[in-house]
Amino acid sequence: MKTPVESMVCFLVASLLGAAGQFLYKSGAARAVDGPLSYLLNLRLLGGVACYIGVMVLFITAFKRGGQLSVLYPIYATSFIFSAIGAAWIYGEPIRPINIAGMGFLVTGMFLMGWKAS
Repeated sequence: MKTPVESMVCFLVASLLGAAGQFLYKSGAARAVDGPLSYLLNLRLLGGVACYIGVMVLFITAFKRGGQLSVLYPIYATSFIFSAIGAAWIYGEPIRPINIAGMGFLVTGMFLMGWKAS
């Protein structure tokens, strides 16, 4: 089964949305006070949850259009790359050469997974 481009785009957008959700969780956690009620009323945490609901909807949309999980799911792994770049930009977290190597392995693995599956 060939994986449609539309399904791959859904997973790439889901990856960006997932990375955005991670940032909303981090910034929301920094503003949260102790207690479950404060978490439920925290707009940033709720925004993170909304992002992950969006990820789920995009996953389902992609699966309905068809495609192999072994091709699609590695695309979502780019969320780690987007998160690292965002953390460097927003929080000043360093990206070290070993991190860049890891990102390279991730991209290489995504390519190999897609190539093997097709």
